[in-house]
Amino acid sequence: MWRAAVLLCFILQGATVAADNETWGYVEIRHKAHLFWWYYKSPHRVSSPVKPWPTILWLEGGPGGSGVGGGNFQGIGPLDVNLKPRNSTWLQKADLIFVDLPVGVGYSYVEDPSVLATTDVQVAADATELLKALTKEIPTLHSSPLFLVGESYGGKLAAKIGISVAKAIHAGALKLTLGGVVLGDSWISPDDFALSYAQLLRDVSRLSDEAVAPLNRMAAIVKEQIAAGQFTTAKMTWTNLVDLIDQQSDGVDMLNFLLDKGEGSSTSQVFPSTPNTIDGLMNGVIKEKLKVIPKNIIWQGVAIQVFEAMNATYMKPAIDEVDQLLAYGVNVSVYNGQFDVICSTIGVEAWVKKLNIHSMGFKAELQGHDKLCREVVTPRHSGGVTGVAMDQRSWKLGGVNAESVANQGGLRAVEEQMVCGFRYTGAQTISSWKPKEGGWRRLNIVKQIS
Repeated sequence: MWRAAVLLCFILQGATVAADNETWGYVEIRHKAHLFWWYYKSPHRVSSPVKPWPTILWLEGGPGGSGVGGGNFQGIGPLDVNLKPRNSTWLQKADLIFVDLPVGVGYSYVEDPSVLATTDVQVAADATELLKALTKEIPTLHSSPLFLVGESYGGKLAAKIGISVAKAIHAGALKLTLGGVVLGDSWISPDDFALSYAQLLRDVSRLSDEAVAPLNRMAAIVKEQIAAGQFTTAKMTWTNLVDLIDQQSDGVDMLNFLLDKGEGSSTSQVFPSTPNTIDGLMNGVIKEKLKVIPKNIIWQGVAIQVFEAMNATYMKPAIDEVDQLLAYGVNVSVYNGQFDVICSTIGVEAWVKKLNIHSMGFKAELQGHDKLCREVVTPRHSGGVTGVAMDQRSWKLGGVNAESVANQGGLRAVEEQMVCGFRYTGAQTISSWKPKEGGWRRLNIVKQIS
């Protein structure tokens, strides 16, 4: 059982190794730039040459969200924010690595603000340097396929990091196996998402007919600015677009359109700042447990300085990066919550269709199937709905496996605690769990490309 307190620990190679199969520490990935990481070895670990046990590197959104805090204690780690065992922890299926990335997030820190990352490429390079160090700290990484799993902006970073890691592996600079890249509610194509907002919210009765046209005009400007490479300006326009949606919709929750902001929604719950919540936990008992965190470092759920440093790269699309992953032979899986607005499923379908699969020799195959779950369930965030019939849709396009999941908004790891399944042979694997709290949980890790 995973315990809240560690009774025994010792120092090894700059990392702290705990009696409960946990290891953590800092890596100076650049001069004056220190990344914090935390590794959990699964108590369920069973590995063989035929079916090696996987490792997941979790990448939080933002940019500026803490994977060590949010992804771990509010998402998929062994303990929740009350330090109670999480029955749906992903440790049931994989070893886990959480990292506070980009540098400056969570427990990670810089000695000089000038070394904060300002581009996705720099973040990817930093993550690759981290992995090089971790192959020395975590011996099992050499034989364990690594899956990069990212939510929201973390999904965009996962694509960028996947390319950097694949290149390092091909060059012989990094000795591990990249099992795949998983993109959850990922910020891959900002213009496709912006163009989807008005019609989506109109169709679910969160906007009036009169509000659609002005919102579409503003979204079209976002697209034009992105096409012209005016990414900072596009971000300002996109922010104004979201503000206008807020006004016209009476405050719809952009992570779950069934909800309004402030109604116990995902928007207000992801990074709470009240006493005795995630902030108190990370700056209290967890900081004391880890022992290596500098006294002057105060953990925050969102690092605003990191978000602002990445301002010029925020609106850059990453469709080409997904293409490059496929060209490297990397498995790519996509999943999305159907109630998400910021990274809407409509937008995901739009950018998936833009992948340049023909030039890489892939056969374009768009398959869709709709399946109605006839059980009546009570979702965690139902907006007052006591029974919901859930629709699921999945599709394949070349080497990409994608799925939209009903009854879910954005930031699914926080909202639904899904468990993932892995297999390394065959065309595709779909593993499903349905915890008591309702809602199908599904993630595909596929072997699409030989």
